[in-house]
Amino acid sequence: MSDIKLRPTIATDLPRLMGMDHSTSSEYVWQLELRRENSQVTAVFREVRLPRATQLTYPHDQYMLADEWTRKSMMFTALNNTDPIGYIAILERKAAYVAWVTDMVVAPDMRRRGVGMALLMAAQDWASGRGARRLMLEMQSKNYPAIRLAQKHGCEFCGYNDHYYMTQDVALFFARALR
Repeated sequence: MSDIKLRPTIATDLPRLMGMDHSTSSEYVWQLELRRENSQVTAVFREVRLPRATQLTYPHDQYMLADEWTRKSMMFTALNNTDPIGYIAILERKAAYVAWVTDMVVAPDMRRRGVGMALLMAAQDWASGRGARRLMLEMQSKNYPAIRLAQKHGCEFCGYNDHYYMTQDVALFFARALR
């Protein structure tokens, strides 16, 4: 989509970004199975097709997003003409040389048009310019579209955290080396 413009997020974007539909639907999940035997724990993820698509609510409190965004190192907004159609929020962890994508949302009617990939590329370029060695992404294990986007961007699964979000969902972590 050639008319997508990206720029650093400005204060006047925030109300419109907060008002975006942050939900998504998924027909697959990464199902976690934990096995505990003889003081060993084994975690296995299986990609499972759901009997019907499920609607996912955003795992962060939308009313607290603006407060959270003030603590981010960088945010980019995607625009179609002058309308915000997506954003990405990045937290820089200098000691670990990691740029951590904590939030990425694309308006439902603009999904699957390259907006998410453009936002990831902007985050990657920004992180590389700041000396980060890795780009990390976090997402719900139920958010299959985000999982596929991360994989398409060259990110590899690198961990998880059970009950990570306020919704008690499992968080998956994907990363990509930048150097």
